[in-house]
Amino acid sequence: MSTATEPRTAGAAGRTAGTSRRGGPLWLVWRQNRGMALGLLGLLVAGGIAMAVQGGLMSGYLAQHDISGCALISNDPRCEGLQGQVEDFRAAFGKTFRLAQLLLVLLPALIGLFVGAPLLARELENGTHKVALTQSVGPLRWLTAKLALPAALVAVAAAGLAAGYLWMWRSGGQETLGAYWYSASGFQALGPVPVAQSLLALAVGALVGLLIRRTVAAMVVTLGVSGALSLAFMLVRGHLLPPVITDFPHGGRVPDTSWVLGEGSLTTSGERLPQGTCPAGPGIDECLKSHHVGDGSYLVQHPASQHWPMAWIEAGIALALAALVTVVIYRVVRRQFG
Repeated sequence: MSTATEPRTAGAAGRTAGTSRRGGPLWLVWRQNRGMALGLLGLLVAGGIAMAVQGGLMSGYLAQHDISGCALISNDPRCEGLQGQVEDFRAAFGKTFRLAQLLLVLLPALIGLFVGAPLLARELENGTHKVALTQSVGPLRWLTAKLALPAALVAVAAAGLAAGYLWMWRSGGQETLGAYWYSASGFQALGPVPVAQSLLALAVGALVGLLIRRTVAAMVVTLGVSGALSLAFMLVRGHLLPPVITDFPHGGRVPDTSWVLGEGSLTTSGERLPQGTCPAGPGIDECLKSHHVGDGSYLVQHPASQHWPMAWIEAGIALALAALVTVVIYRVVRRQFG
């Protein structure tokens, strides 16, 4: 009886090894992660279609009511008396737009939590990595297959969703939607930023899983690290490019699309007096007079023209960090598995 069992076991092992040789580690990774892949592709298709439809509806509404570029408070004479239509537009499309924005903002954390953290932790926890490593597949080749396919799927899904959101954002207009590029959520959802940060979260999750080797614990730690990285990017974002200092007469305005970092008054000698130097109160006039404040003001700002350069700089930093984390992953695997 034991003699009959042994050939069957050997035959099964041979078939497994043969399958691995024919398909290679990449095919094995695909088989292991089909659910994740189909989930990402489903999210891409559903989200992309919804955003495209919503963008078309917003564009049509703006054209029909001629309120493109109008905000609730606008100096454009063309927008006078159109605040009601702007409010109706935001009521009709604002909620759906914010949901799409929230998806892009949370996407890196979701990728790290549900794709990155379990990627290596699950196999190491269950011991299934030993099967792959004993079938003529070296540890570095195994690792490359484990990382390459999820990274490609994440990049495609994140880029597609980011493109759909960008279409919505441009269709609705910053002013009319009240969704400016410099807001914390707006910047993080636009352009290359969510794509790069998703790849970074994937790498971070994989490294955490490799070190902890427990899926649930790796997911918890990855979520915390992703939140810390998001906060760090938000804190340094305003320093990615030097701000522009603009002088103008009192009562002048800069576009609402400018990210204002600071403001103040100009003295008669041309010096800049930061706001708050003379606190509001009964003695403010005497204070302003003592500082020789003139009729001008100044703003420290990031104009809208700096948006895309800043976005690409932040994305580049995120991709560089992702590459660095990936190098660390390879070093750890080489040390642990040879």
